[in-house]
Amino acid sequence: MNDRQTLEGLNRDYIASVQKSDAKRFGEILAEDFLNTNPDGSIVDKQGFLAQIAPPARIRNLACHDVNIRLFGDFAIVHARTSYDHLDGRPGGGRYTDIYARRNGEWLCIAAQVARS
Repeated sequence: MNDRQTLEGLNRDYIASVQKSDAKRFGEILAEDFLNTNPDGSIVDKQGFLAQIAPPARIRNLACHDVNIRLFGDFAIVHARTSYDHLDGRPGGGRYTDIYARRNGEWLCIAAQVARS
């Protein structure tokens, strides 16, 4: 598998982990020094992010669109748009940027930023 295919798979796992509240899989994808910028502007570390993800998701039908993976050697940026349904049926969406670094031969997400519309 080449780097782009690996990152495409990690992106799919990342989105699936949000929908499934799969903190275990996220723990494997995220670097120990991972930081996330939440839609409200707050920043959480890996443990804080995993705590946010662990409760059952309050959305369904999460999908990503317009995925753009940019590779820069041992560094990659993933930009994408999301769509989902709130539990009451209202549509929702947003954008995210995930930043990956290859460390010891493994791609890990080192930072992310989420925006909701």
